[in-house]
Amino acid sequence: MSPTPEEVEAGHSFYTKRALSVYDPMILGFFSRAAWRCPARKLLAHYNACISTNHLDVGVGTGYFLDRCEFPFPPRIALMDLNRDCLDVAGRRIARYEPETYVANVLEPISAAIPTKFDSIALNYLLHCLPGTMPTKGVVFEHLAALANENAVIFGATLLHDGVPRNWFARKVMDRNNQHGIFSNSDDSLDSLRSVLDEHLEDPQVDIVGCVAMFSGTVA
Repeated sequence: MSPTPEEVEAGHSFYTKRALSVYDPMILGFFSRAAWRCPARKLLAHYNACISTNHLDVGVGTGYFLDRCEFPFPPRIALMDLNRDCLDVAGRRIARYEPETYVANVLEPISAAIPTKFDSIALNYLLHCLPGTMPTKGVVFEHLAALANENAVIFGATLLHDGVPRNWFARKVMDRNNQHGIFSNSDDSLDSLRSVLDEHLEDPQVDIVGCVAMFSGTVA
């Protein structure tokens, strides 16, 4: 069953400009260390290992990782999100790259007029905010593959509920966020993530740090 507009809205509407103003120190700082047990430097290293100079970022947050990535020369970067506040904040942060911006719901086929395809696509900390089960969320890989060049890398990270170590703090925060619709990961497991990646990507890789799954694979 497709998620309702209200469920989709709940997953991204929390990220107002006010919330985004404290996102880096709170979410990528405090919660990443104390709850998820995966410091931001691990995610940045994953970005640097997978990103290209022709890149689409989906679910852009504050643009923290794009701002810190190491590019050999000025990249083409596009930002895609359903939340305009996130697009505004991230776009200003990496204004030096003159990013393209697109408003889109990745759970639906993407109709935005995008001039050329990408060599890397990131969906970082996005899957656990999307409504539905992991198998139904897998449709995002189909929709994003349509925007990817052959052998492009699709990568990201997500918070898992089952099959990974979660301390008491992580359990409490996830339960609360699932109750409020900010997260929708109560059925997300390591096995279900691997199954979805196997279905949609070539040579998928998953690295677990705390309760975070960092993943990557290529588009056939």
